[in-house]
Amino acid sequence: MKRARIIYNPTSGRELFRKHLPEVLERLEKAGYETSCHATTCEGDGTSAAEYAVNRKFDLIIAAGGDGTLNEVVAGISGFEKHLRPKVGLIPMGTTNDFARALRIPRDINKAVSIILEDECIPVDVGHVNDRYFINIAGGGKLTELTYDVPSKLKTVLGQLAYYIKGIEMIPSIHASRVRIEYDGGVFEDEAMMFLVGLTNSVGGFEKLAPDSSINDGKFTLLILKKCHIGEFIRLATLAIGGNHLDDPLVIYRKTSHIKVTAEDHVQLNLDGEYGGNVPAVFENLYRHIEMFVPMNEIREQDRP
Repeated sequence: MKRARIIYNPTSGRELFRKHLPEVLERLEKAGYETSCHATTCEGDGTSAAEYAVNRKFDLIIAAGGDGTLNEVVAGISGFEKHLRPKVGLIPMGTTNDFARALRIPRDINKAVSIILEDECIPVDVGHVNDRYFINIAGGGKLTELTYDVPSKLKTVLGQLAYYIKGIEMIPSIHASRVRIEYDGGVFEDEAMMFLVGLTNSVGGFEKLAPDSSINDGKFTLLILKKCHIGEFIRLATLAIGGNHLDDPLVIYRKTSHIKVTAEDHVQLNLDGEYGGNVPAVFENLYRHIEMFVPMNEIREQDRP
């Protein structure tokens, strides 16, 4: 019998997921999985639980939560040899669910489980920076601190609106940092409001921020926002909703597999919405590193293997 491990964040859609958990377990059992559950209790607990599942030779790990929960699961399995890494399923229960948006995995629990049980997987890239991993987006600059500055209770009550409220609050304090960013075929050395290193097209709910991204082409999408004033920033944010920001002179947008960042200032890193250390940083794309269950008929053409 195959073995599955559900790792879930009890603060992400807590009551809804617990209500459906017996049904989820029953469906997995009927599909031939011996299934156990682990509710995370603190930061990093999901990573430890995923490492445990690898060491016990589980076939499948299901991350039930937001992008942070998925990040911890990916971090827990990515350091192992390829033949030891379990396949990964996702039940999106977070606030923004950027990775689920990119792979067209629905928030409906039963539909998400059905995708796993259809047993169609694709290989996806994983980002590695310093000694950490990310699956969707990494970034630096004051603006990227927004996601982990929003209190959990506010996210629970207001959902994605909480990020916009926090963003308005932060605008007066946003300032540029002098950075040096080396990437395939180029160097940026100047002041920047932020930089983003993406693996998917969805960032903070903006699904056209990196429209030509692919989750398994071995390339990051690097986006650098140069120093600008508040009015220009708001204009660019508006353009980004429709994907019309890429040709703006304040934006640098490149495809690259390796990135090195240094800074004169103190610049924090954001990895999948959580604090991820500080610059300096070296980013490496781990090509088709893990297998994810996806709705094959829904994913974008450029994401198909």
